[in-house]
Amino acid sequence: MDGLMRFNKFIEKWMAFVTPTCLVVGILTAQWLGSASFLVPWLFAFMTFAGSLGCDFGDMKRVAVHPVPLVAVLLILHVIMPLIAVGVGMLFFGGDMNLVTGIVLEFLVPTGIVSLTWVSIYKGSAPLTLSIIVLDTLLAPFLVPLMLHALLGSVVEMSPWGMMLQLIFMIAIPALAAMALNQYTKGRVNETLKPKLAPFSKVALIGVVTINSTRIAPYMKHLTPTLLAVALCILCLAISGYIVAIIIARLIRQDGPSTISMMYNGGMRNISAGAVLAAQYFPAEVMFPVMIGTLFQQVLAAIVGILISRKSQPAELAAAGIKNA
Repeated sequence: MDGLMRFNKFIEKWMAFVTPTCLVVGILTAQWLGSASFLVPWLFAFMTFAGSLGCDFGDMKRVAVHPVPLVAVLLILHVIMPLIAVGVGMLFFGGDMNLVTGIVLEFLVPTGIVSLTWVSIYKGSAPLTLSIIVLDTLLAPFLVPLMLHALLGSVVEMSPWGMMLQLIFMIAIPALAAMALNQYTKGRVNETLKPKLAPFSKVALIGVVTINSTRIAPYMKHLTPTLLAVALCILCLAISGYIVAIIIARLIRQDGPSTISMMYNGGMRNISAGAVLAAQYFPAEVMFPVMIGTLFQQVLAAIVGILISRKSQPAELAAAGIKNA
């Protein structure tokens, strides 16, 4: 068990490098791992269950008293950033709707569950983050197909009902089951079962990213200027997500912890969920913009954390000086 815990801590510490490494491994082993794609929805459902064991319905109730930051993040995730993504996608890649679809899907999927880890490290608001994750997770099966259809329905063939059922299976059902279990045990599973499942959840994450990466192997092995431009576009949009979240947090006058939570939840995405949808409901080319985001997401989160630390140090020093005086 100690070995599993050390493995879990190692993966968490080096997450910024683990996911890009999985992407590379998947591309290099595409001919062998490609046939394992049927495992991905099950692995993802397990990840959602394990990641949601720390949540309960009480978190949502507490944040519901002051819902402004929660609503603001949902608007960023499912309205503002998708609109920016479709605008940028159509402007630069309008001749290839598969690439545009991939760009929009990347910035339409729910917030990343791993955002809670970064929020905890940099002293953001855990209750707000948990509420965002839970509510967004439960709404995603309906919001993602709805917004995809609203933004691209007339030019892209899709199966909204199939997509909705897939998201319900991968996200909504396991999340509700985990929350109900946590509520029933009065939080005991968060202390007992969640730590035991955490290492296996990391293994599932590695499996999901690696297997999904096999779908973009032909594109990565034959990179074109257009695909490189798509990668740059995804990077710029990912940075924009953080910037938009910070601006809105300041406009609605949130405190430091809430701003950090809004920033990470507005900037990070559940790329694995987007990749599963892209793999099952769209041509392979749609997968490229979605999966390329794994190269940037954790690295960007780490850079943002460093900037937060540097900004908070002067304030902490000043507070310490006042205390000593």
